[in-house]
Amino acid sequence: MPQGSSTSKVSRWDHHGREHVVRVLRAGIQRTIRCDTCGWRRGAQFLPWLKAEEHLAEVHQATVDPATARQSSR
Repeated sequence: MPQGSSTSKVSRWDHHGREHVVRVLRAGIQRTIRCDTCGWRRGAQFLPWLKAEEHLAEVHQATVDPATARQSSR
Protein backbone atom coordinates (compact mmCIF):
# COMPACT_ATOMS: atom_id res chain seq x y z
CA MET A 1 0.00 0.00 0.00
CA PRO A 2 1.46 3.42 -0.86
CA GLN A 3 2.48 5.67 2.00
CA GLY A 4 -0.30 8.04 3.05
CA SER A 5 -3.04 5.49 2.33
CA SER A 6 -5.29 3.99 4.95
CA THR A 7 -8.48 1.98 5.23
CA SER A 8 -11.22 2.04 7.82
CA LYS A 9 -14.60 0.36 7.90
CA VAL A 10 -18.20 0.95 8.83
CA SER A 11 -20.09 -2.21 9.76
CA ARG A 12 -23.73 -2.74 10.58
CA TRP A 13 -25.94 -5.79 11.08
CA ASP A 14 -29.24 -6.39 9.34
CA HIS A 15 -32.34 -7.86 11.04
CA HIS A 16 -31.18 -11.39 10.07
CA GLY A 17 -27.97 -10.97 12.06
CA ARG A 18 -25.71 -10.70 9.00
CA GLU A 19 -22.87 -8.22 9.09
CA HIS A 20 -22.44 -5.79 6.19
CA VAL A 21 -19.23 -3.79 5.79
CA VAL A 22 -18.38 -0.67 3.80
CA ARG A 23 -14.69 0.20 3.67
CA VAL A 24 -13.43 3.76 3.46
CA LEU A 25 -10.16 3.86 1.53
CA ARG A 26 -8.12 7.02 1.92
CA ALA A 27 -5.32 8.21 -0.37
CA GLY A 28 -4.36 11.80 0.36
CA ILE A 29 -7.52 13.89 0.43
CA GLN A 30 -9.45 11.50 -1.83
CA ARG A 31 -11.66 8.88 -0.22
CA THR A 32 -13.39 5.96 -1.90
CA ILE A 33 -16.12 3.96 -0.21
CA ARG A 34 -16.69 0.33 -1.22
CA CYS A 35 -19.29 -2.16 -0.01
CA ASP A 36 -17.96 -5.67 0.66
CA THR A 37 -21.48 -7.12 0.33
CA CYS A 38 -22.59 -5.84 -3.08
CA GLY A 39 -19.48 -4.27 -4.62
CA TRP A 40 -20.99 -0.75 -4.71
CA ARG A 41 -18.30 1.89 -4.92
CA ARG A 42 -18.27 5.69 -4.78
CA GLY A 43 -15.81 8.54 -4.42
CA ALA A 44 -16.51 10.73 -1.40
CA GLN A 45 -14.37 13.64 -0.27
CA PHE A 46 -16.75 14.78 2.45
CA LEU A 47 -18.44 12.68 5.14
CA PRO A 48 -17.56 9.26 3.69
CA TRP A 49 -18.56 7.45 6.90
CA LEU A 50 -22.00 9.03 6.84
CA LYS A 51 -22.45 8.02 3.19
CA ALA A 52 -21.34 4.48 4.11
CA GLU A 53 -23.95 4.32 6.90
CA GLU A 54 -26.64 5.60 4.51
CA HIS A 55 -25.77 2.91 1.94
CA LEU A 56 -25.93 0.16 4.56
CA ALA A 57 -29.31 1.38 5.86
CA GLU A 58 -30.94 2.02 2.48
CA VAL A 59 -29.64 -0.90 0.41
CA HIS A 60 -29.06 -3.65 2.97
CA GLN A 61 -31.42 -2.54 5.79
CA ALA A 62 -28.40 -2.92 8.06
CA THR A 63 -28.85 -0.46 10.91
CA VAL A 64 -27.61 -2.21 14.06
CA ASP A 65 -24.19 -0.86 15.10
CA PRO A 66 -22.10 -3.77 16.49
CA ALA A 67 -20.27 -1.43 18.91
CA THR A 68 -23.56 -0.21 20.38
CA ALA A 69 -24.98 -3.73 20.56
CA ARG A 70 -21.95 -4.93 22.55
CA GLN A 71 -22.25 -2.07 25.05
CA SER A 72 -25.96 -2.61 25.67
CA SER A 73 -25.50 -6.34 26.34
CA ARG A 74 -23.28 -5.69 29.38
